[in-house]
Amino acid sequence: MTATMARQERSIADRPPVGTNEAASSRLVSLDAYRGFIMLLLMSNGFGFAALAAYPKLAWLAKQVDHAEWGGCTFWDLIQPAFTFMVGMAMPFSLGRRAAMGARFRDLFRHVIWRAFVLILLSNILSNFDSEGPPQLQLINVLCQVAFGYVICFAVMQLKFHWQAITAAVLMAGYQLLFVAFPGAAGPFSQTGNIGQVIDKAVLGYTYSGYYTTINFIGNSVTIIFGMWAGTLIRREGTHAHRIKVLAIGAAAAFALGLALEPFNPMVKRLWTASFTLFSAGWVLAMLLVFYWLVEVKNLRGWTFPFVVLGMNSIFIYSFSQVLHGWLRHGIGVFTRNFAFLGPAGAIPQDLLTLAALWYMCYWLYRRRIFFKI
Repeated sequence: MTATMARQERSIADRPPVGTNEAASSRLVSLDAYRGFIMLLLMSNGFGFAALAAYPKLAWLAKQVDHAEWGGCTFWDLIQPAFTFMVGMAMPFSLGRRAAMGARFRDLFRHVIWRAFVLILLSNILSNFDSEGPPQLQLINVLCQVAFGYVICFAVMQLKFHWQAITAAVLMAGYQLLFVAFPGAAGPFSQTGNIGQVIDKAVLGYTYSGYYTTINFIGNSVTIIFGMWAGTLIRREGTHAHRIKVLAIGAAAAFALGLALEPFNPMVKRLWTASFTLFSAGWVLAMLLVFYWLVEVKNLRGWTFPFVVLGMNSIFIYSFSQVLHGWLRHGIGVFTRNFAFLGPAGAIPQDLLTLAALWYMCYWLYRRRIFFKI
């Protein structure tokens, strides 16, 4: 991981649409803001809304900041797909820029493999940082999942689009067939005994808490490929209207296909099933469309600044919040007494203050043009 100083790097989306009035040096702030929005959610601890479970009329909101117990999809289940989707969106820009500077295929391949290795290493450091026992190899953290998907998506990028689409379909279908071909005692997509857990037990010697499995990266890879397609669309020459039309059609198709598959393929985020992959992609594209329309079409940009600050240092704030969020929250609680006088709802201002402190760290780095990259 390196810190780039002295000047702000250009965004992953630094090409204006052809036929607009934007200057050649402008960038699509909507993508920076969208990435920052996802980072805000990742480090928010649910804004403390889980405490609202104590209030019957607001219990529905508490459920939205937690993962579905198994089947179904909550708002919180959409954060990781959005995060990995943005990884895919960045790839056409970052790798295209390197190629334009003279990098050959083998140079790009080495970069991809190195980045994947660093992500897996960082993921295991973060996961084991506060462990009481000896370090344990894990491959389920979001950074590990991104690492595997990053390599797969890079390979898919080398194909023509129709072969990319076929490969994505084969990955998604083959992944589901693997569960069906080797069902557990309670069925192919059961919480325990599914093929993912069997593989983890054989390879790692244990299964993950929360019923996650390492082979989720296959479904996650398809989400990254979807992001790569969106990034390719935006990087190409075209008008805002064309981009919005294609993204809207993609969102509608993903929603429809995901819901159509659900009766045969349960929507389980913890297994990243095909119905979840498509349904979550629909939501991710819909959110992206909102950011794109407000910022690029309506030119409403002032409100994006808090998100851009986070988006420019995403790897720093993710790592810091993973390791020290609890410590920071506890330290602030010494002075606020966790707003105990508010009852369970005191968790909300406590988490918002912690979030504000994390944001200010990114702002401090932003003002000094310090950006951590992998």
